[in-house]
Amino acid sequence: MVMPHPLEATIRDAYAAFGRGDGHVFASCCAEDFVLTVPGHCLLTGIYGGPGGLEEFARKIEGIAGQTFRDEVEHVLANDRHAFVLARHRFVREGRPREYQTLHAYLIRDGRLARCWEHPCDLAAFDDAWGEAEGAGAQGGGSAG
Repeated sequence: MVMPHPLEATIRDAYAAFGRGDGHVFASCCAEDFVLTVPGHCLLTGIYGGPGGLEEFARKIEGIAGQTFRDEVEHVLANDRHAFVLARHRFVREGRPREYQTLHAYLIRDGRLARCWEHPCDLAAFDDAWGEAEGAGAQGGGSAG
């Protein structure tokens, strides 16, 4: 029987904390120079770097979804170099329920989350869920540092 990598439990705990609105627990699992890359043409699209970037990302989510955002972890796979989280996101925006499935691919460095790339399973549904960004033809949002 193969035992799960210890990082799998850490990631599950971090996602549960983020879902409760406790971004500090999630941030404590990240390298100081953590970078999150979010694709698409929506209000979340961008590159978010470091602790300030994570805070900005969380503020955007709360600004759009309020307290309704739910991050359901469906599967975690991790080793010393990479981690993958298959998740289902649910929330209410403008009175309408929104839902999509996404994959978060992580680069691990020294036991911490160093980089994350969001890969929505349906990019159009992801963009629709989060709302169209101004100038939706261009990559926008976020900050790298």
